[in-house]
Amino acid sequence: MNDLVLMEKAGGIATVTLNRPDAMNALSKALRARLYEVMTAIDADDEVRAVVLTGAGDRAFTAGLDLKELGSQPGALGSANATGADENPVRAIELCRKPVVGAINGVAITGGFEVALACDILIASDRARFADTHARVGVMPGWGLSQKLSRLIGISRAKELSLSGNFLDAATAERWGLVNRVVPADKLVATAQRLAADIASIDPAFISAYKRLIDDGLALPFGEALALEHERSSAANRQVTPEAVEARRAAVQARGRTQ
Repeated sequence: MNDLVLMEKAGGIATVTLNRPDAMNALSKALRARLYEVMTAIDADDEVRAVVLTGAGDRAFTAGLDLKELGSQPGALGSANATGADENPVRAIELCRKPVVGAINGVAITGGFEVALACDILIASDRARFADTHARVGVMPGWGLSQKLSRLIGISRAKELSLSGNFLDAATAERWGLVNRVVPADKLVATAQRLAADIASIDPAFISAYKRLIDDGLALPFGEALALEHERSSAANRQVTPEAVEARRAAVQARGRTQ
């Protein structure tokens, strides 16, 4: 049997691929458990500094929960509200302290949309499309979509998508700020890997702490978030010596001249 989640490492980058292309990479129970195993291993692997997450084939990033499985197994719908990372793929991704770049190669539907939103950065293929069909299926989202989407693209646009179930094409997703950029399908993974390599070139402990600061602050009211930044910044920056800044200054300037 094929591995449901593939993982390849190169140059400090782990490329993770949801691997059920014949089922549009649907999130079966077995795939979700395997994703948890892979992301846990990546989180503990000091060689990995950044992650690219994509789907196998060109049809789907992931079509979300496996509806055939949900319709045939009693109690399977409980997975839509699972909090354990071995059942909740969003939680499995969010537990990883390394930055995750989502390379959205095809459709990201409902639970698959929620998995995309768990990534830190999204790059989309020109074939990518997004849809929230929770309302059409008659199931409330339980992995964060109802709260994350409006914070990313605005409440009116989020309501348009969630209450209609309509698809959002890649170009509009970029215009609305849902994805950072759209690239041709054959350049998608390489583009995501180049961005991941840029991230991987920075001290991994610093990147992890900075990612955590951004995420923790987003969950707070603005004033409290500023206070959190001041608290953590003050503690961290007291440890930075002038010599360390000077040692990095030339490299930062040289990189700026080449970009």
